[in-house]
Amino acid sequence: MKVFNTLSKKKEEFIPLEEGKVKMYVCGPTVYNFIHIGNARPMIVFDTVRRYFEYKGYEVNFVSNFTDVDDKIIKKAIEEGVSAQEISQRYIEECKKDMAGMNVKSATKHPLATEEICGMVEMIEDLIEKGYAYEKNGTVYFRTRKFSEYGKLSHKNLDDLRSGGRSLLVSGEDEKEDPLDFVLWKPKKEGEPAWESPWCDGRPGWHIECSVMSKKYLGEQIDIHAGGEDLVFPHHENEIAQSEASNGKEFAKYWMHNAFLNIDNRKMSKSLGNFRTVREISEQYDLQVLRFFMLSAHYRSPLNFSADLMEASKNGLERIVNAADNLKHLLGVAQTEKMTGEEQDKFERTQEYVAAFEAAMDDDFNTADAVAAIFDLVKYSNTTADAASSKEYLQNLLDLIVKLADVLGLIVDKKEELLDAEIEKLIEERQAARKAKDFARADEIRDKLLEMGIILKDTREGVQWKKA
Repeated sequence: MKVFNTLSKKKEEFIPLEEGKVKMYVCGPTVYNFIHIGNARPMIVFDTVRRYFEYKGYEVNFVSNFTDVDDKIIKKAIEEGVSAQEISQRYIEECKKDMAGMNVKSATKHPLATEEICGMVEMIEDLIEKGYAYEKNGTVYFRTRKFSEYGKLSHKNLDDLRSGGRSLLVSGEDEKEDPLDFVLWKPKKEGEPAWESPWCDGRPGWHIECSVMSKKYLGEQIDIHAGGEDLVFPHHENEIAQSEASNGKEFAKYWMHNAFLNIDNRKMSKSLGNFRTVREISEQYDLQVLRFFMLSAHYRSPLNFSADLMEASKNGLERIVNAADNLKHLLGVAQTEKMTGEEQDKFERTQEYVAAFEAAMDDDFNTADAVAAIFDLVKYSNTTADAASSKEYLQNLLDLIVKLADVLGLIVDKKEELLDAEIEKLIEERQAARKAKDFARADEIRDKLLEMGIILKDTREGVQWKKA
């Protein structure tokens, strides 16, 4: 299996630290609002990587954090007149709903930054003791120049960064020994959450959080560290510096980064008015369509989100789902149980598609080619299965399609259709819950309908619904 390593800028054979096991850390979202589709890409991509390792028989310890202390969370809390904890807890729950809709598996552990402060203080103390960090007026900084390999991930040279102007500098307070030094701990401001430390009541810098959570739940060395390409510098570069300076060993063997997502060929931003949350997408499409869309390109290729591409993804997913439905229908009318010799030969030929699927995934998780292999299997199934086929042959084909689709996190085994009257009854119940301000129950009903493939849209004229 080949993995493209950002560290070496080339594909490398994957060799785990411990045979049969994979230790993987993926940087999670900062929870101050609903997640956007830019957040969704690494979630889907690295969930698929995890699923493929598990398909290959690896035991995967998959850790993905929630950043629940941050300037954006504090700003939102002040705006709403509530605590930062209330904001972060609310949006962690909303994030988990969206992840479930995208069929992203729960991590082995979802650590929260605020629950790991003690470990952060300990690592900062260790870095000070070893001469890699220093304190000025309650703020603790990391000495980037002391870490000789700084820049090895982003392939940036410290002197080039220094001469490159303020835009590339981590920040530029006068009290630093060097403008490239970055914050490990900072004093609290009025109204901010804070924790005790030997330097002041304050909170950790962003970078130290992931170093500590990764170490606690995966150990000093891990196999894969992953995230969006926007994290390469400074976040992941700084994680390497902190972790390797403190632990005295290589932090992660393989660094994986997904490319950016654009909207209609433009960078997604609130100022351009093209900002899309996963929740908004769920009002138009089953989130399985979003997942299929995300996997339709290689994870290191930039991906462009548009209505046309989402429609194409919807049609592509339906091709697979319809093939599975056709096999289930044929199973219901099949007259014979066991495969004939001819059917056994036919089923053996499906191994070509399995081999093509695995070859694609073994080549740095090329999901686009893996989807193409499933399409080929679907075509083969459609042309070789009919009313005369045995139950065993039909079931084997169905199981294989479902198995390969599941590696990509695609659910192709449709749930039973709801009757219109049942849908209307649930919508009425949701409206009553909203009127009674029981928003938790209203959300629960909406999520239940979404799971069943029913998309709701609240309009001035009332609630409209359609089948995904």
